[in-house]
Amino acid sequence: MNIVLTGAGGFIGSRLAITLQEDHNLTIVDDWSVANKVALAAPISAQRWHRDDCLDLIKEHHVDAVIHLGARTDTAEQDLALFDRLNLQYSKDLWAHCTTHSIPFYYASSAATYGLGNKGFSDDPTLITDLQPLNPYGQSKQDFDLWVLAQKQHPPAWAGFKFFNVYGPHEQYKGRMASVVWHTYQQIKATGAMKLFRSHRSDIADGQQSRDFVYVDDVTQVLTYFLDQRSATISGIYNLGTGKARPFIDLAKLTFEAQGLTPDISFIDTPADIRETYQYYTQADLTRLRATGYARGFRTLEQGVADYVTCLIDHNL
Repeated sequence: MNIVLTGAGGFIGSRLAITLQEDHNLTIVDDWSVANKVALAAPISAQRWHRDDCLDLIKEHHVDAVIHLGARTDTAEQDLALFDRLNLQYSKDLWAHCTTHSIPFYYASSAATYGLGNKGFSDDPTLITDLQPLNPYGQSKQDFDLWVLAQKQHPPAWAGFKFFNVYGPHEQYKGRMASVVWHTYQQIKATGAMKLFRSHRSDIADGQQSRDFVYVDDVTQVLTYFLDQRSATISGIYNLGTGKARPFIDLAKLTFEAQGLTPDISFIDTPADIRETYQYYTQADLTRLRATGYARGFRTLEQGVADYVTCLIDHNL
């Protein structure tokens, strides 16, 4: 197939591109002016389009599917106009093109749409309107999900994926937004210890803030499953996590243990700019994903961290 993949210079996109290039004609899209993305995507053999040119170029080529992972993903970003342009309008334009030209369309939503989780973590479309994201990033993803659900015309097959906390190889380019595994590994190299964010809630102990951590290769397997199916009958918005929340302190401990080290963990205040919008718990409800026929399992946290740390050691990162 001829596939256009946006966000291909990012964490999940680059991992997916490496998989897709083996069997498909791949065009990768991103802001290639960012030096680290050029380095990140260097192993990928594919035609490259700049993000700003994609909407024009896609009209000139035969495309069998679009996977839209490109977005502004910084949860601390406060520029609403930036989110409106990159996360909302850009996505609408791609959706419109795929609808008009009958091209399957798959896109990244986010578990950030669930906010504090007081409305639960079900991806039932009748419940999505009630969700209350905590930051502009989450709101931009929520706004596009709601816009999609309101459309009367759709691509022939489509799906949005609410990514939970994805971790694994290539995420170092996320900087501050990279996982606790990456940051623990780097702090161990620098100091021999790890400082986790302290809990600022009296009902949750330090380190017991819990998320649904999903390994990046499990994420790409779900995406390729939907791409292979290209079925209108399973079109919709789906959670993409493991279905099991684990505390941050488990991630840190497992990162030490994967290197044969005794954990040395202390706590610091959560940065002020994200403290009030910090998710203390997320856990994907996978009922609807499993109903599509997707039966593969997800790596346990123990398996994923061990695999990831081995990769970090092997590549001297």
